[in-house]
Amino acid sequence: MNLLRALAATLLLLAAVPPAYAADPTIPYFWDTKERLQKPDLAEVPRVLFLTTVDFPPFNFLDRTGRLTGFHIDLARALCRELEITDRCQIQALPWNELETTMQRGEGEAIIAGLSVTSDSRRRYAFTRSYLKFPARFVTPKATAMAEPISGKLRGQRVGVLAGSAHELLLRDYFPEVKPIVYTRQDWMLADLKDRNLAAVFGDGMRLGFWLSGSEAADCCRFSGGPYMAPEYLGFGLAIAFRAQNEALAAAFDYALQQVSAKGIYAELYLRYFPVSFY
Repeated sequence: MNLLRALAATLLLLAAVPPAYAADPTIPYFWDTKERLQKPDLAEVPRVLFLTTVDFPPFNFLDRTGRLTGFHIDLARALCRELEITDRCQIQALPWNELETTMQRGEGEAIIAGLSVTSDSRRRYAFTRSYLKFPARFVTPKATAMAEPISGKLRGQRVGVLAGSAHELLLRDYFPEVKPIVYTRQDWMLADLKDRNLAAVFGDGMRLGFWLSGSEAADCCRFSGGPYMAPEYLGFGLAIAFRAQNEALAAAFDYALQQVSAKGIYAELYLRYFPVSFY
C-alpha cells in the first residue's frame, strides 16, 4: 500500500509540472501545446460586463487611490484586448453576496472573482477552463531544502499542517510516513518552522509564497519539492463564470486565455502579482 501511495504522490507531482516555461521562476501553463482553438467572431456581442469584488487581494482590490485593480482586473482587460472587444468590455465591483443575483438578473455577463467550480455551480454557469490552480507545497528551512522525491526524506519527521484542511487530508493520504503536527493558526505553524520545531510545513502554495516573500519569513525558508496538484482534494482552481446559456462566450474566452498564455502575457501578469511563484 505504501508503494502505491508513493507512486500516486509521484504522479500527483508529474501532473503539476507545466509543459512550458522550464526556467525559474516557473510559470503555470495549463494548455496542451498541440491544441488549437478557433478564434471566435464576437461581432454580435454588444457587451461583456465582468462582475467582481474589491476584497480579494491580489486578485481584485482597491489600490491606494481607490482604483479597482488586481490580477483579475488586468487579466480581464488582456482577454478583451485579445478578442478585440475592449470597447465593449466593462468591469463592475459589487459585494460578494450580490454577484450571483446580479448575474441572474442579466445585469452582467461574467463573474471573475474566485467563484468555486463545483458540480453544483457547473449546473448554473458555463465556466471557462481554469486559468489558475492552487497546488499544495512543502516549505522547509533553507538549510534543509530538498528536491523530489520528498517522501523518504521526511520519514518520521514533524510536518506542520492546518487542522481540518484539505491539505491535512492530502498529507495524511499521500505522505503517511511523515508525522503531521496540526495547527489551528497558520502564523503559529510558520513561527514553529522558523524556530526549527518543524522539519517542514505543508499547505497552500499561494499563501506560503506570500509568506516567503514577506518580512515575517526573514529569508528563513524556501519551497521544497512539489508542486502537488490534486483536484479531488484542492478543487479545480479559478475560472470565469458565464450564464449557463452563454457557453459560446465562455468558449471565446477559452481561446483568449490560451492566446495570452502562449504569447507570454499571462506570465507577465502572474509574476506581477505573484513574484514568488508557487509552482
